[in-house]
Amino acid sequence: MAKDQQIAKSGPGLRRHVVFVGLMGAGKSAIGRRVATRIGARFRDSDTEIEKAAGMKIPDIFAVHGEKDFRSGERRVITRLLGESPMVLATGGGAYMDDATRAVLHECATTVWMRAELDVLVRRCAKRGHRPLLKTGDPRTILADLMDVRYPVYADADVVIDSRDEPHEVAVRDIVDALRARGDLIV
Repeated sequence: MAKDQQIAKSGPGLRRHVVFVGLMGAGKSAIGRRVATRIGARFRDSDTEIEKAAGMKIPDIFAVHGEKDFRSGERRVITRLLGESPMVLATGGGAYMDDATRAVLHECATTVWMRAELDVLVRRCAKRGHRPLLKTGDPRTILADLMDVRYPVYADADVVIDSRDEPHEVAVRDIVDALRARGDLIV
């Protein structure tokens, strides 16, 4: 079974989708996978699903088709995934910025914003060179500008978790506790 489609065999399960939002490098996929395992749910990554549907990597989609077409395809893939049984889904950093995508997410899912400070994001993004939006200039400046625009929108998420340089288990515990408090977990 693929790493991004793993199914844990124990845990309480989900009443509705749990969708991770936030900037690149915030830990949406890493933490999302661990949360899914903890609660016995499927995990999917929208970027992986977009690449499968398009038959090309995200940077190539941006280069060939541009961001506008990428966002349109992203919206379609996310909407399709939300039509399946409840899962944990990590989205790309810009997905939540699309009004139509955000509306569908709020209707069908509990959204979890992985909020991170600029220094944390810069450090994490420097480790991986596949971020198309960071290839157009200074990554620190680009991330700071994205934070200014996106953080007020991300703040509409149902759950806000601070993503810090600490063991993943801390964030996983906080998210599971928040989902349990909201009644999103089947006990």
